Amino acid sequence: MSSTAAAAQALSQNRDTAYRILFIIGLCHLLNDSIQAIIPAMFPILEKSMGLTFTQLGIIAFSLNIVSSILQPIIGMMTDKKPMPFALPIGLTFTAFGVLGLALAPRFELVVISVLFIGLGSAIFHPEGSRVAYMAAGHRRGLAQSIYQVGGNTGQAMAPLIMYLILVPLGQIGAAWFTGVAALAVGLLVYIAFWYTRTLRLDQKPGNRKEKSSAANQKRISKAVWFALFLILFSIFARSWYVSGMTNYYAFYAIDNYSFTIRQSQIFLFAFLVAGALGTFFGGPLADRFGKKKVIILSMILSAPLSIAIPFASPVVAFCLLILTGFILMSSFSVTVVYAQELVPGKIGTMAGLTVGFAFGMGAIGSIVLGYSADLIGLSNTMILAGCLPLLGFSALLLPSDQKVNEWNQG
Repeated sequence: MSSTAAAAQALSQNRDTAYRILFIIGLCHLLNDSIQAIIPAMFPILEKSMGLTFTQLGIIAFSLNIVSSILQPIIGMMTDKKPMPFALPIGLTFTAFGVLGLALAPRFELVVISVLFIGLGSAIFHPEGSRVAYMAAGHRRGLAQSIYQVGGNTGQAMAPLIMYLILVPLGQIGAAWFTGVAALAVGLLVYIAFWYTRTLRLDQKPGNRKEKSSAANQKRISKAVWFALFLILFSIFARSWYVSGMTNYYAFYAIDNYSFTIRQSQIFLFAFLVAGALGTFFGGPLADRFGKKKVIILSMILSAPLSIAIPFASPVVAFCLLILTGFILMSSFSVTVVYAQELVPGKIGTMAGLTVGFAFGMGAIGSIVLGYSADLIGLSNTMILAGCLPLLGFSALLLPSDQKVNEWNQG
């Protein structure tokens, strides 16, 4: 890396870690993703009230996630060229309209349209939210990304509680309560947008702006970097398909196989998602200490036998396995984002949009495929097949080491 590139990188690394900003953007991530969590949480209600098939439920999940998958990398590339601080509150405004439409939608088609608005808001929020975490990180990039991402995963873990406390007693209209959640997030993101704007002005003082643009544009992406990026996306694919299957269909599996009520099934799902949120938080600091590649590999290798065993376990054992699997598997969530950002320096928004957006997109496709599989071969067989997906994450063994990535950046 040239002296100008090193200066640009040092500009963000030498800044003190802005914990207040990290906690606020993490909270906004929680609020945003708790709204998204409404959608899979409503599946049992929509299935009964509208008579939807598993395939139609998969289409709803697909509609939410595919918009984010397509738009997040595009928005990330746009904001790498021209950062847009106030895109954050604008995105959550789209989400607010979507969640209100979801609460009032009388039929399947309008549910899909409302979900598309929520997906659009998410697509706008995530790349710029990840950039805020990067800007506020100082030298603690793994920790900063974990604080940001744990907010999102905690929001997703809220789905069973939302189902238990709001949607079961109130039904579909209960989703309207989350317009207030969106309004709170918009207010917090306006504050973040002003901080973001001030920080950009400091970074773009005479001398710094030239250095940053030089650092971002002087290197082409080599074939080795492209291959490493493919491997990291493939591991995200394995993780996302499995998490999508558990989030969207495990409640039905628990109801059918353990004779649980809807509320009882949500407790199991809640345990899996909360453990995943905790794993997300601890994964970043562990990567800062022991290395990103090691955390990514161990998260896939150690979770695979556990995920395979879950469909064959008794309820008590399955509950314990869900907790362990969620924690271990999701410990790599924030780490994969940081790994990709360091693979391609200067493309913070693009890499965040690509990795997180890819996760959404793979979850979208997984929802369709697993939903169709459940209709075709039965839910039990589908959950057994889903349990094998983390085995694909063994491809992470081929990733270049952290030291090698640093050498590429310095070359």
